Amino acid sequence: MIKRLTNLVLIAALTSTTALFAGFAETDKILAQDIKEDGQMNAKDLKVLLDAGKPVIILDVRETEQRAEGTIYADETYAITRGNLEFSVGNKIENKDALIVTFCRSGHRGVMAAHTLRQLGYKNAISLKGGLKGWAKLGYPIETGMGVSKFVEVY
Repeated sequence: MIKRLTNLVLIAALTSTTALFAGFAETDKILAQDIKEDGQMNAKDLKVLLDAGKPVIILDVRETEQRAEGTIYADETYAITRGNLEFSVGNKIENKDALIVTFCRSGHRGVMAAHTLRQLGYKNAISLKGGLKGWAKLGYPIETGMGVSKFVEVY
């Protein structure tokens, strides 16, 4: 029962169409420029790396309350809100050559976070295209703290 409820909450949260930044011309321009400069990693490529046990740091930049939706599990996963990134990342991630994949719910803050990390000297920071939504839509596992859930399309 709890697992079913968790899945329903996860589905509702991840199918929300609200975007935090999209629609503001200036912000859209910044996002496009950041993607052009830094690129993005798609969920399939990240899954291959994680399944192969490659060293990848997953960095969740969502707000604290959004983390109830679950996270992408890796051996090294950190949660630092986008607003605290510049002030906290150095305390958690020392290796500036490490592959760091940033994500948020839909991808926008992840893009900005990866760009900021690159400005701070983290050479291999990249955002997850589509964020947690993009990951979930492919049916990849999301660690909820109450077990692992997968997004299921509801018709």
